[in-house]
Amino acid sequence: MNLKIPLTASIKGAVVLPASKSYSIRAHFVAACGGRSRIVGASDCDDAKVARTVAQQLSRGACAHTFDVGESGTSLRFLLPLLPYFSTMAKVTGRGTLVGRPNHHLCAALRAHGLDIKGSGVKESVPITFKGGKVPCGCVKIDGSLSSQFISALMIAAPLSGGDMRLVMTGKTLVSQDYVTMTRQILARAGIRVLVRGKREFFIPGAQTFKGLKDFHVPSDYGLAAFFMAAAALVPSDVTLKGYFDDRLVQSDGAILRFLKHMGVKMVRTSTAIRIKGPFDFKGGTFSLRDCPDLVPIMAVMAMFAKGVTRLKDIGHARVKESDRISDLRRELQKVGADIEEKPDELIIRGQGNFPSPLWGGVRGGGIVLDPHHDHRLAMAFAVLGLKVGITVKDVECTSKSYPGFVKDFKKILAKKKQ
Repeated sequence: MNLKIPLTASIKGAVVLPASKSYSIRAHFVAACGGRSRIVGASDCDDAKVARTVAQQLSRGACAHTFDVGESGTSLRFLLPLLPYFSTMAKVTGRGTLVGRPNHHLCAALRAHGLDIKGSGVKESVPITFKGGKVPCGCVKIDGSLSSQFISALMIAAPLSGGDMRLVMTGKTLVSQDYVTMTRQILARAGIRVLVRGKREFFIPGAQTFKGLKDFHVPSDYGLAAFFMAAAALVPSDVTLKGYFDDRLVQSDGAILRFLKHMGVKMVRTSTAIRIKGPFDFKGGTFSLRDCPDLVPIMAVMAMFAKGVTRLKDIGHARVKESDRISDLRRELQKVGADIEEKPDELIIRGQGNFPSPLWGGVRGGGIVLDPHHDHRLAMAFAVLGLKVGITVKDVECTSKSYPGFVKDFKKILAKKKQ
């Protein structure tokens, strides 16, 4: 399905934000490990539904089973170290954007500790077969330069082991470390101790008992809120985002609040709402997105309309998401005239101000079609861009991966009147 976004004079209204996908997935997997858990307000996106289904399969147990993780990379990585506890052998399948995504770091670490597990091809993508083996414990080394999901996966599985685990992170740089903190917070609620032994090492005592999450209220997703906050900052607006905001629970994408403040965007926040009345005359800057690669697409769109040059750095790991969020994003934004430069680990965007002209890139109102490359976050960022330049977003249904109601909610705040 294609979504045409017309050049829009103003936006107004209220949106109830979805729950955090990342916390929902973690809660489902931790709940499967034992104890009583009631997960309140979990996300209903495709990835979270996959996590819930897989967690239910684990809870039931099986001697041999096939697990379908759809397109959920997080569910795939969380599942692999748990397989020895619940299955004697298994096959893990996936589809779409998950095919070709790398898992070799995690599979290699598991094999080094006795698991008979192997993925497809050099990257060890899906399908992945597990044929038994002992549970990893002792000193486990894992490369943390590609994805924090590998670290979180081992951290969730480790307490079930009969022995202690020293989890040592290797690699030149460690990415998305706030996601590891999220995992530690969820585990702590389930009564699991994870001890920090420096920046690159955790110690997880073995033979711990999962006590369950009791009643866990999933917070609203700042990463999804970012698209509406950006939209409200770009055009005349009065937008209220309603939800449950618990800042005790770390969210990597909560960095959007800091980034927008630095750029000059103002908002009013409470524990249940965020209100923005735009537009704003904002500036660019240099931003490290090492811990929040999901913000790359919307930050790039914001930078196009900022004063000065914006550098989005430390984003090399964004190349192995649902799309290559550096090259694919750069090519699509150039279709509408963006002054954007790609480097291996960053994007440089030269902002061109607020674009008073309704004509940009030579085509008026929806004539340019942008392809999100089956990446939900590119699709949502392009919809926001459409408010300013008028475009058509191809295959917008891919937004269901994280936000099934995005199109409905986005249309809700569009004003009838066009420029």
